[in-house]
Amino acid sequence: MKKIAIIGSGSWGVALATHLAKCGNKIKLWSFNEEEKRLINEEKKCKFLPNLVIHENIECFCDFKEVIEDTEFILHVTPSKFTRETFKQYKQYVENRPVIICSKGFEKESLKTLDEVIKEELPTAKIGVLSGPSHAEEVSIAIPTALVIASEHKDVLKMIQDTFMCNEMRIYTSTDVKGVELGGALKNIIAFCAGVAAGINLGDNSFAALITRGLSELTNLGVALGGQKETFYGLSGLGDLIVTCLSEHSRNRKAGKLIGQGKTLEETKKEVGMVIESIDNIEVAYQLGKMHNIEMPIVETVYKVIYDNLNPKEAVKKLMTRDKKAELIVDN
Repeated sequence: MKKIAIIGSGSWGVALATHLAKCGNKIKLWSFNEEEKRLINEEKKCKFLPNLVIHENIECFCDFKEVIEDTEFILHVTPSKFTRETFKQYKQYVENRPVIICSKGFEKESLKTLDEVIKEELPTAKIGVLSGPSHAEEVSIAIPTALVIASEHKDVLKMIQDTFMCNEMRIYTSTDVKGVELGGALKNIIAFCAGVAAGINLGDNSFAALITRGLSELTNLGVALGGQKETFYGLSGLGDLIVTCLSEHSRNRKAGKLIGQGKTLEETKKEVGMVIESIDNIEVAYQLGKMHNIEMPIVETVYKVIYDNLNPKEAVKKLMTRDKKAELIVDN
């Protein structure tokens, strides 16, 4: 049995806690909210996963020191926009414990990936990134899932693989931290686009084209930012892209669908009710594409839908009538 700290009590944090608790581990979960702590500890409920009964091996706290002390590693599972602020509050307790990033996104203000944010705050941190096709709703009820852990440290790879693997979860390892993290962050953008496509009633042909050409765009940018091309055809790239684009569980897809149906951005955020990583990610990817001189027509077009009020149907027309070109899945 391992003692594990999880920073973040949203749906993904609770789903990971549930999986690890079922595997026989003791989980200390951090929440910023006293009512959420009470709900988890006393009523054994999670408001984001209403059908779940919280496992007896999970206990929730609102104090970082209490959560982290006597644990072997830390899972960081807060929304990307809160990563730096939250990490600053608990970095004094990290010591030599590995920090495993389970969030997917960028820091919007700096355009940095989350591993860069944590390294900037604590250069000695041993970092891992856990990613792959995984909805919290399914992990929490033990539906078979495959993920990838990436780290520069072999001991971290072994510890996470050994701790997480069981009949319901298979863990692969990678040394491409940047590629695994970027795959998870960038796929949210294409998932948002898939939602827009659903919102304006496009068909299977359209979704297939979007996923394929979307993979090309996120791979081109990911490689330019330091990821390995092959990584984007694995679990954290293509795998996560497929599940997020096609599933009704995806909040990013849901947000895009609402936009496609004519909702405003504020109405969409209110209806989804949780952090929508893709909204900030679209702006970051748009800026990074410009900085690295990478052609990203899907990203550029959805950016205009959100920020320039381009009509979604007109956006599709613009994409379909671009200049003729040969197909290259990865243009580098």
